[in-house]
Amino acid sequence: MYIGSVIGAGFASGQEILQFFIMFGDKAVYGVLLSMILFCYLGAVVLYISGNLKTESYMLLFRYALGSRIGKFMDAISLFMLVGGLVIMFAGSGAVFSEHLGLPKQLGVIMAAGITCLVICGGLQRVLMANAFLVPVKLLVIIVVCLWALTSGGPATENIYEASTASKVTGHWAWSAVLYVSYNMIVSVAVLSSLGTTITGKQGIVCGIAGGVGLGLTAGIITLAGLSYYPLITEYQVPLLYLASQIGVFCKKILACLIWLAILTTAIANAHGFASRLAPPNSKNYKIIGVTITLITIPAAGLEFTHLVRSLYPIFGYAGFIMVMALIVSPVYRRFFSP
Repeated sequence: MYIGSVIGAGFASGQEILQFFIMFGDKAVYGVLLSMILFCYLGAVVLYISGNLKTESYMLLFRYALGSRIGKFMDAISLFMLVGGLVIMFAGSGAVFSEHLGLPKQLGVIMAAGITCLVICGGLQRVLMANAFLVPVKLLVIIVVCLWALTSGGPATENIYEASTASKVTGHWAWSAVLYVSYNMIVSVAVLSSLGTTITGKQGIVCGIAGGVGLGLTAGIITLAGLSYYPLITEYQVPLLYLASQIGVFCKKILACLIWLAILTTAIANAHGFASRLAPPNSKNYKIIGVTITLITIPAAGLEFTHLVRSLYPIFGYAGFIMVMALIVSPVYRRFFSP
């Protein structure tokens, strides 16, 4: 669930990794390493607290880490960001359909929305099943494609450092990594906090660290592969599909389908996080809310995927920074200073 909530349209397509890491050239690897450390720590903290408090949504966790007043503020911000993330996932689905499958963009949006509705109607168990099946498959294919790109020796290696000064989301690799983790943790917290009744605190620590390592290693492989083909991949909304096309048309089509599946897992995570905040998972209201918000976001998905990633994700990162800092400081404060 942790990995599935992060690896969506932006991650699996390579667009997030390009804008938050690859653009920094030789500093990109440091950014990936920092993000992996943060993912491990934050995932472990969220799941540990959720398991101990037996949470069903993130509101109780927010109050624990932020206090009642700031917790309510972050609650409102998180709801907005979950809806924005859902729009980006559907836009990514449309981009894959139109740019690499030769199908209408709107068809990609509608199919992603339709499947998201079906999964949400099945409740929490179906959300878990979707991730258990899709996450290992998409990780395997992404890693295989990126390893091939690395071993083939990309055509533009000599241009990496000269071109890496253009169009960065921030001015420093470390801050870019922090923002990257911040906005991704909004969805992750919404999803993971809904699992509090199904895990123990100790299980949560192990799963959080394992998920963080998996995310960091995958991001690192994509970064190294992207650097070997930079700046050519900047011409594509879905950079990983450009790498796959270098292997062959058949591989490109397979990866396009799997990236679309990756989009689904995060779309489902956003809809689930939103609905589980407003109603208990598996309840009738949970299903109604999840389906309704999914259908409402379809028109906004007509915007360009790349533009949405570049403009909304940094904003989400700044908003999520408050929550990330609270999650970093809160366990230490409660351990050593709380009465």
